[in-house]
Amino acid sequence: MNKSLLTSTWLIPIMILLAAATRVLPHWPNFTAVGAMALFGAATLRQRWQAVLVPFAALYLSDLVINNVLYAGYYDHFTWQISPFVYLAFGVVLEVGFWLRRRISTGRVIGASILTSILFFLTTNAGSWWIDPMYTKDVTGLLAAYTAGIPFFCSTLAGDLFYCAVLFGAYAWASHNGYVRSAQWEKIPEQS
Repeated sequence: MNKSLLTSTWLIPIMILLAAATRVLPHWPNFTAVGAMALFGAATLRQRWQAVLVPFAALYLSDLVINNVLYAGYYDHFTWQISPFVYLAFGVVLEVGFWLRRRISTGRVIGASILTSILFFLTTNAGSWWIDPMYTKDVTGLLAAYTAGIPFFCSTLAGDLFYCAVLFGAYAWASHNGYVRSAQWEKIPEQS
């Protein structure tokens, strides 16, 4: 195994775990790397199973810390009720990341980040509407849930754009300086 392959094998998962840490460190509401770590993992990890497992594991581990350490005094469940919708949205972000891996460019990363922020917003706020008895189960209630989520969407979008710039930028720098293979940045062949 050559140096660049060994480094890329460990560099990308470490970057994703560091991105997950943005959820447990103090931050503005929803200004985290959740979407960015899914896009980055799916776009850069060579094997599809790793590209799914590593970001999902990072999300789940950070959820465990948030739910059972940081908010343990405020929350009496192991996971949040909204979690299935968050994980569904995260899976959609991964799929967009698989599309992105065909050809990574600044424009595509920005476009994918904006698209996935919108999809995440639509999915998770529909989930809030569905499970929260505060919202009426009609179009008015759904619109109320989306309206209530707009301030969080702005932070989510800003966080996704910022952390995509950090993750993809750091990866491009590492690729340019020989820490990961250049061919991996240009186009990632599918390996099972």
